[in-house]
Amino acid sequence: MADQKRDYYEVLGVSKDANDDDIKKAYRRLAKENHPDLNPGDAAKETTFKEVNAAYETLSDTEKRSRYDRFGHAGNEQQGYGGGYSQGFEDFDLGSIFESFFGGGFGSSTQRRNAPTRGDNVRANLTLTFEEACFGVSKDVTVNRIENCDTCAGTGAAGSARPETCTTCGGQGQVRAVRRTPLGQVATTQACQTCNGRGTIIKNPCTVCKGVGLTRHKVAITVTIPAGIDNGQTVSLRGQGNAGTNGGPSGDVLVTVQVSPHPLFSRDGTSIHCELPVTFTQATLGAELEVPTLDGKVKYTMPEGTQNNAVFRLKSKGVPALGSKARGDQFVHIQVEIPTNLTKQQKQLLREFEEMSSSQNPKHKSFWEKWK
Repeated sequence: MADQKRDYYEVLGVSKDANDDDIKKAYRRLAKENHPDLNPGDAAKETTFKEVNAAYETLSDTEKRSRYDRFGHAGNEQQGYGGGYSQGFEDFDLGSIFESFFGGGFGSSTQRRNAPTRGDNVRANLTLTFEEACFGVSKDVTVNRIENCDTCAGTGAAGSARPETCTTCGGQGQVRAVRRTPLGQVATTQACQTCNGRGTIIKNPCTVCKGVGLTRHKVAITVTIPAGIDNGQTVSLRGQGNAGTNGGPSGDVLVTVQVSPHPLFSRDGTSIHCELPVTFTQATLGAELEVPTLDGKVKYTMPEGTQNNAVFRLKSKGVPALGSKARGDQFVHIQVEIPTNLTKQQKQLLREFEEMSSSQNPKHKSFWEKWK
């Protein structure tokens, strides 16, 4: 299976609305930085150089760029009619940048374009409620994906016609050439210019897909979200992405989840946190509280003398762990609410209470003893 190709705009480091000059400048800079003759033995540089060349070949050509913007990599890999165009390393127009270094010619290494190629992945976002993320849900997500053309069944040829084997390369998609250099003869292999590396020629292209063999469709796909998924995580739908070429498999649909915040709960892994306001009297005397959870309200007996910011744990009331029936816990953070706008009588009663309970506030007493 062929490796997944990087986006050509990403390879050159330009935006999708970049003009021809921006693309050419980026290409010249990256080609010089990564050329194998300047970086002997550096396999990574050589790989990048090939990517840069492939990206420039497509984005510098108006027609190829248009097809790429519509269909991704498959748009030009499928295109096999009308002569075609391909470049080996020796064909790239580097102007004076390389002339002083290499005297004109470079070696060539071209990957076969008629090999089975996996389709690109398609990305989508899906917004879930807090509860849907915790317990899982099935939802439809709409994506724009590339599919085999229904009219020509993906062949790219009109009617009952079929692509014909290229007579130049014999269906191999590659041709071999021998050049004389100061160091001797150099054999190079490059994509066949007659069929653009496809190995076949389409003389009568399909009028719907224009010979590409692919069309773009908007489709709704049902995605099953597992219980316990968290914000930013991704669910992969195997084989639901863009169609492959030359018999290659389809890519995937990658659905990234965005979880809406909850008005009461926050999440940390499988744990849920909740702030619960209680009155001064409830905290002092203790009380039986009603606590909200993902499963509804539960009873909790708060002991007397509970301090502000005390935390109580409700076991197994948190979020299910991904791929497991086990659940985390819920942590209840007590927030003691201090009364305001008291009447004169209420204030007087509190002063009397303060006088009677001063000996029952050990932290207050020890604080000032430390000061001494």
